[in-house]
Amino acid sequence: MHMLTSIRTSNGKIEIIDQLLLPHTTKYVEITSIEQAYDAIKDMKIRGAPAIASLASLAFAAYIQAGLDSAQPPAFLLSPESLSVQVINKLDYLSGARPTAVNLGAAIRRLKSVLQSSTNARKSVELIAADLISEGKLIADEDFDRNKRMAEHGGEWLAELDKGSGGSGQELNVLTVCNTGSLATSGYGTALGLITYLHEQKKLGKAYYTQTAPYHQGSRLTALELKTMQIPSVMICDTMVGSLFQHHKIHAVAVGADRIARNGDTANKIGTYNAAVLAARHDIPFIVVAPISTVDLDTPDGSSIPIEHRKPLEACLVRGAVHPFEFDVEGKVRQETVMITPSGLEGIYNPSFDVTPAELITAIVTEKGVATRKEGETIFDLSGVV
Repeated sequence: MHMLTSIRTSNGKIEIIDQLLLPHTTKYVEITSIEQAYDAIKDMKIRGAPAIASLASLAFAAYIQAGLDSAQPPAFLLSPESLSVQVINKLDYLSGARPTAVNLGAAIRRLKSVLQSSTNARKSVELIAADLISEGKLIADEDFDRNKRMAEHGGEWLAELDKGSGGSGQELNVLTVCNTGSLATSGYGTALGLITYLHEQKKLGKAYYTQTAPYHQGSRLTALELKTMQIPSVMICDTMVGSLFQHHKIHAVAVGADRIARNGDTANKIGTYNAAVLAARHDIPFIVVAPISTVDLDTPDGSSIPIEHRKPLEACLVRGAVHPFEFDVEGKVRQETVMITPSGLEGIYNPSFDVTPAELITAIVTEKGVATRKEGETIFDLSGVV
């Protein structure tokens, strides 16, 4: 089954698919500096918490490797002390690209930890640099395998839950929000990975997905991934979730996460909380699927999660292909950005994420397994899955 790829590397070259141009134009952009990686993350050419962490780590590793390969070593490679100063400076810079996505912060902490341990071991500057490069590549490489483990844990848990309720564990209909597939990770996906797993095991009925305004990650990206993999699917507008639950059998809602607090409160793409409230009203299981790196044990609850607010103008604009299709001289579909609101609006509320309280979440799935709330509890004990 063919899957799209958000990041591809070859012979030290890093390229990302420009997700702002999808689904009508597939264009890979080379990332040759830490600054370009920062801009790609900030401008949402690449998005999805795991993919962001992977790109930042790979760009950082490439930066250190370029220094080692230079005929004239740069000043930061003259001593362990100068390397430490430069590394911390670059990592702190990258950490500011998207503040809500904790995976990026987790990757930064891992790299700083390697720097500290290698320095404490009194290694040479070359060996410290080599350790940092290895860790940067590892952060990206390990994502695919853990996504597959998460998908299996969550998919089998849902099938067994359905059987326990008198169902067959087959023909499961699952709603998802935003995009959490290969385009949001280094491969396979988190919540969309769960859906993909069910499809591969012939246990999926249909995948439903919200358009996810204002960036339309659902209608642009999830739609493209599901179509590419030939998974039966249905798109709905964000405001149609309640109607869907009233008129169709939905077995679960599966979403990803940008940050999970210690008590289970979960920050995810705007609109997730709406879906959780409606799922609770209709007694539909609500599942969060995310790697351990998304769990922030230093954040006690959702009230402490920083929420990124995007530029107000972004909520007023939509980008897409001109319809009927028009083609440029290269045969590519012409795309335009249009304003769908009156110009000069003074009041625009545009948070990129919302927080779903733990009490509305049925299960949290990581690569280590599935956590559920104890009966009568409104928070999670995540010790078994982190």
